[in-house]
Amino acid sequence: MNVAVICRILGVALEVEAAFMAPALGISLYKNEWGAVAGFSATMALLLLCGVILRRIKVTRTEYYAREGFVTVGLTWLVLSLFGALPLYMSHAVPSYVDCFFEIVSGFTTTGASVIAAVEDLPMGILYWRSFTNWLGGMGVLVFVLSVSNITDNSGDALHLLRAESPGVKVGKLVPRMQRSTKILYMIYIAISVLMFLLLVVDMPVFDALTAVFATGGTGGFSVKNLGMAVYSTYSQIVMTVFMLLFSVNFTVYYLILVRRFRTAFRNEELWTFAGVYAACVAVITWNILPQCESLSTALHHSSFTVASIISTTGFSITDFDLWPWLSKTVLVILMFCGACAGSTGGGVKVVRVVLMFKYIKRGVRRAIHPKEVDIIHMDGEVVEDETMDSVAVFLLVYLVLFIGMLLLLALEGLDFTTTFSGLAACLNNIGPALGKAGPALNYNCFSWFGKIILSFAMLFGRLEVYPMLMLFIPSAWKK
Repeated sequence: MNVAVICRILGVALEVEAAFMAPALGISLYKNEWGAVAGFSATMALLLLCGVILRRIKVTRTEYYAREGFVTVGLTWLVLSLFGALPLYMSHAVPSYVDCFFEIVSGFTTTGASVIAAVEDLPMGILYWRSFTNWLGGMGVLVFVLSVSNITDNSGDALHLLRAESPGVKVGKLVPRMQRSTKILYMIYIAISVLMFLLLVVDMPVFDALTAVFATGGTGGFSVKNLGMAVYSTYSQIVMTVFMLLFSVNFTVYYLILVRRFRTAFRNEELWTFAGVYAACVAVITWNILPQCESLSTALHHSSFTVASIISTTGFSITDFDLWPWLSKTVLVILMFCGACAGSTGGGVKVVRVVLMFKYIKRGVRRAIHPKEVDIIHMDGEVVEDETMDSVAVFLLVYLVLFIGMLLLLALEGLDFTTTFSGLAACLNNIGPALGKAGPALNYNCFSWFGKIILSFAMLFGRLEVYPMLMLFIPSAWKK
């Protein structure tokens, strides 16, 4: 394990986090929020000090492999969350450090689960930082670092980081140079975010529009209002619905459209499956909740917004869907596990894995009937290698074992099964609101400090797709 290189990358990430806290510090100064000013100032100083120390560690070996990439990503996200929670704690905005850690992990992992009931009572600087972690975590902290600096010596090393941090089955370079690839990703991300802001700011206050963009772009779901997105107009809610879906699409599709490879872009099987699942779920839930709504348009609006929120793993709510019939709630829980497209800012196991596993099952059944038949799996007109299918199957198995293990630990809390199961599903899949005592009208304060720590790690495991965090707990991964 090349610890020196890992420390160097971690040092750069800490300095970047300090820089990103500067706007929140400026807002706190402007609003005379002196507790928040002290919290941000002290945290930024500590981040810069640690960053400088880590970057001064001498690198004697240049070897950097996939194992280092996984460990670097897992360690960086954990450390950034530990430091990112300090402004909330030091400003006394949130009295418990465990609650602060849970809140910021929820932000960075774009989960949107909260333990704060009255968010409108928080200082504006804290609200900005809390929302900005959604946007920053959406594309990935290290993806940004890779786009603005030569943090590693070659593109192969950078690709290990990108693969470990970016969600999906396969992660590659859009163009030959890795730094340019990450810049393209972030430019697309920024462009869509700016477009959304321009559409929202005509109907919402500037600060509300900005934080809504942060939460939607990262599919994070944090709101600056106690009642969530229900306080805004139908127009703003429709805009959010559209952009939650746009941010759920693989960003490679947008790149292909930009370079006018339309045929390749719209041949994406995952994209059409995602659209079909969304449309089908909206139709089912609209029909199911229609008796509870005053009109068909209201039922359609509520279902389209909520399904977009859950399948994109954003976690916004404009109504308490915990009061919906069990059919609708069951559909939403299934969507929690399905999630968005690979290569997007969304969470879940990803639509492409679900598609591939159904094809894998279909091939298994056909082979049982016709043992001598050669059946090859295709995706987007290309052959899917057995190695890729094995990685998908192993990921889903590890994911299932992890879910069961964490569910058993959360069972020690003594809460009802609906709250425990849906709460873990919502955190592991980076959704946010769950059912029961952790429903959209409530928060995660029903869990003890122990439960919040378990759920915090569930969010990290889910956002980084298991392996980077798992590496931190495997002793052999740290050996030379």
